[in-house]
Amino acid sequence: MAITGASAGIGRATAVEFGRRGAAVGLIARGAAGLDAAANEVGAAGGTAHTCAADVADFDAVRAAAEEIEAHLGPIDIWINNAMTTVFAFIDDIAPHEFERATRVTYLGTVWGTKVALERMLPRDRGTIVQVGSALAYRGIPLQAPYCGAKHAIKGFQESLRCELRHRGSNVHTTMVQLPGLNTPQFDHCLSKMPRHPMPVPPVYQPEVAARAIHWAAHNRRRELYVGFPTVYTILGNKLAPWLAERYLARTAVDGQQTDEPFDGTRAANLFEPVDADHDEGAHGVFSGRAHPRSEQAWLSRHRRVTALGAAALLGAASAGGALLRRSA
Repeated sequence: MAITGASAGIGRATAVEFGRRGAAVGLIARGAAGLDAAANEVGAAGGTAHTCAADVADFDAVRAAAEEIEAHLGPIDIWINNAMTTVFAFIDDIAPHEFERATRVTYLGTVWGTKVALERMLPRDRGTIVQVGSALAYRGIPLQAPYCGAKHAIKGFQESLRCELRHRGSNVHTTMVQLPGLNTPQFDHCLSKMPRHPMPVPPVYQPEVAARAIHWAAHNRRRELYVGFPTVYTILGNKLAPWLAERYLARTAVDGQQTDEPFDGTRAANLFEPVDADHDEGAHGVFSGRAHPRSEQAWLSRHRRVTALGAAALLGAASAGGALLRRSA
């Protein structure tokens, strides 16, 4: 498999999850220090890793990375588009070149990764492409317009891709995993123009929750996978009452995405250059104290047959109990 944005956060946690299953993992990111540390973690987990320093906004660089990974690890069976960057700010405070750069990395990086994967998978008539999405692919929030816009665009791109694969009768599969707020280093590394330290929208989950879901999605032909009850509530709530979600977010989400700590987000921002250093927590950000290590909803979603059987059993027991009470009466 190959994964972009592999040096930290979701990408790193996912690479290690694949490593635990003995996978050969191609790691793509810009920063050498984070890549090397991720490769060491994959190896320690039981996998084989090969690193490629590449900027996903550059199509030729992504193509060259894929060629190098296949030369060292063999044909790529799974390609995961995960790389992202953003600017935490009000739209009018984001310079055009900053907005363009965040869009090129997060959206076009996914498009380029998909095209490079298709170049290999379509002739072989096999393979899986996983798009790492977000609840924000359905519901935009304040201070994250570049990220929300890119994730909405990825969702539209993904729908076109699925139609084309179906038209061709291809056995190449593509899926999208929609995630909640996660404790990743992006809240330290992304450019911020807000006065206080950015934070994920609570409740917050550890990146391993996402990693388990992405690994599962890569091996099961599910069209789309929601992870976490907040993701479900956000997506369904926005479909049912978008005006209510908009008013709620307008009132709560600006302060709700900032801690009480002051923050100079311009000093180590990764928008144009990588923050080329690894830190002690690896895939994790600074919110481990409030991050959930698991999601019951994600488990239920991955085990729908068990969930359905359990629900049927409960319904049957309730029906039998009701019948017994009526006979007793």
